[in-house]
Amino acid sequence: MPPIQYIVEGGHRLTGTIVPSGNKNAALPIIAAALLTEHPVTLDNVPRIRDTETLVELIRSVGASAEWLKPNTLAIHAKSIRAADLDPELCARIRASILLAGPLLARCGEVVLPPPGGDVIGRRRLDTHFLAFEQLGATVAASARLELRCSRLKGADVFLDEPSVTATENALMAAVAADGTTYLRNVASEPHVQDLAHFLVALGARIDGIGTNTMVVHGPATLGSINYAIGPDHIEVGSLIGLAAVTRSKLRIARAGVIHLRSIRMGFERLGISCEVEGDDLIVSDRQTLKIQDDFGGHVPKLEDQPWPAFPADLMSIAIVTATQCAGVILMFEKMFESRMFFVDKLIAMGGRIVLCDPHRAIVAGPSRLKGAPMTSPDIRAGMAMLLAAACADGVSTINNADQVERGYERIDERLNALGARITRVPARGG
Repeated sequence: MPPIQYIVEGGHRLTGTIVPSGNKNAALPIIAAALLTEHPVTLDNVPRIRDTETLVELIRSVGASAEWLKPNTLAIHAKSIRAADLDPELCARIRASILLAGPLLARCGEVVLPPPGGDVIGRRRLDTHFLAFEQLGATVAASARLELRCSRLKGADVFLDEPSVTATENALMAAVAADGTTYLRNVASEPHVQDLAHFLVALGARIDGIGTNTMVVHGPATLGSINYAIGPDHIEVGSLIGLAAVTRSKLRIARAGVIHLRSIRMGFERLGISCEVEGDDLIVSDRQTLKIQDDFGGHVPKLEDQPWPAFPADLMSIAIVTATQCAGVILMFEKMFESRMFFVDKLIAMGGRIVLCDPHRAIVAGPSRLKGAPMTSPDIRAGMAMLLAAACADGVSTINNADQVERGYERIDERLNALGARITRVPARGG
């Protein structure tokens, strides 16, 4: 497949209504969790992006049927599956391949996985997954491949050594099939983790504490059939808030999942960007102050990411670009990944006034007038942040490796062009 490039003509205001895609980070574990039941599962609002397409290929490779009934409706039936060796090339494309460990261990008693791939944003340890599986009765061996085996999973009191999202999801899926009650402590509680838990409950599982840092799973569950809709992607909503702000545009983000947007809205309010709520729609005005709010006493403010429900790490790249267009100075503190800020040199080359203090902290002074430039996307979120920068810059920008953007944002060029953006995809999308 040829590499994808976006050519972006900046300086155009957007207007209209946009509906966010289904949450990629909910769709992936829910697709994996469909392997837990022998009965048919139909999923609606599944984002049709590269990561979900890759995971669909992987579940087919272990014997499940998976068919797209509509552009965003996926039917899965894992009547019988096998713990086959998974394709190393497919696993290397996405980190979400690790999510097959829990369901395959539950259904087959064993799983052999090549190391998962994904974004290059720093070290992303797998130890938490292994510790959880071991506490549930599995044996784990890691060399060139990850080998997990268990004759029968048993309920346990499991404490995760960090609130890892994917480790929480894997432990939750395994616990649903385990004999007895499992306490999962220090777990992640992001909207996509909650969505997975609600899917499992709809399927027949008994789970208490959804949305908290302690979940109790009463197993083993008798799982049936379900038609389930994936919730909206709060990270895409945050990206659209930033895009509207930097292009001085008025946007209505329909069916935005407002219940999960509190910390995101607070983070943007620190940059002088407020949103109105109408039902489950979010309206971003084209009359923002875009003035960074100083801390009490006139001190330089800080925007930092933390585990949910705090400001999410996946929006830090977006927030940095947005801050370049706001008046004032702010410290951006990325705590979660070592390499996520390494795209800011591209923003500096475009005219952004940014000091990269270390791999985790950057000082942004704005507003600055950005100029179009060639860029290369290192990961999904940095790629989307570059798209924001290009959209508000003077002149034309080229974003290479836009494949990364399309791993997380469905047909984003088409959807933004419908609002007034000028994005040319090379090669043009067929069909």
